[in-house]
Amino acid sequence: MDPIEQDISDEQRLALSYCAPKLRPMLVAGLALDRRLARIVATANEPMLAQMRLAWWRDTLLQPVASRPIGDVVLGAIGSSWEGHERSLLCLVDGWEGMIGSEIPPRESFASFANARAGIFEAVAEVSGSADASVVAEHAKLWALVDAAVNNGQQEEREILADLARGVIATGRVRREMRGVAVLSALARRSLDRGLRPLLEGRGAALTAMKAGLSGR
Repeated sequence: MDPIEQDISDEQRLALSYCAPKLRPMLVAGLALDRRLARIVATANEPMLAQMRLAWWRDTLLQPVASRPIGDVVLGAIGSSWEGHERSLLCLVDGWEGMIGSEIPPRESFASFANARAGIFEAVAEVSGSADASVVAEHAKLWALVDAAVNNGQQEEREILADLARGVIATGRVRREMRGVAVLSALARRSLDRGLRPLLEGRGAALTAMKAGLSGR
């Protein structure tokens, strides 16, 4: 396994197997950054510490690729595949920063957070020249909300995320080169219907993924 793929989840690796090979490096790098930012927010003992670490990512992504530090596998993968398209990754950093703090964030912050995560897939769709970037974004938003809810230990936040997910209409067909986002969306819908169980839990997960991978929704 490529070292960068160790930074993404099992369901993400499964989903990416349904995407065009030429798009996978960009998707893997974006999702690996998402996971890195999630760990920063989840493990920081002090909000200020998390903000400082997120600020490092923001400042680094604003630098030319040649000026960035070397040695970090995620940053290196971003430099190789996202050059010139870092705007969506900066929005991702901002989205995660909105989740920091001891108080429950406002509902609008959760929505912005989900849009920022979905922006990973939307940006890749736009770079690929796909005409259905908005369809991709809607499927990705459903995944972003449910995935965050499944991995959130705060009951009130889980309920907000789940409620927002129920309002997402992700029924459009995703083109073949980005079919993996339909897989994540279908697994997310199944998780939501089962009370926010892990996305790959149970025998039905593989069948759900396969159906979405073949149909695009």
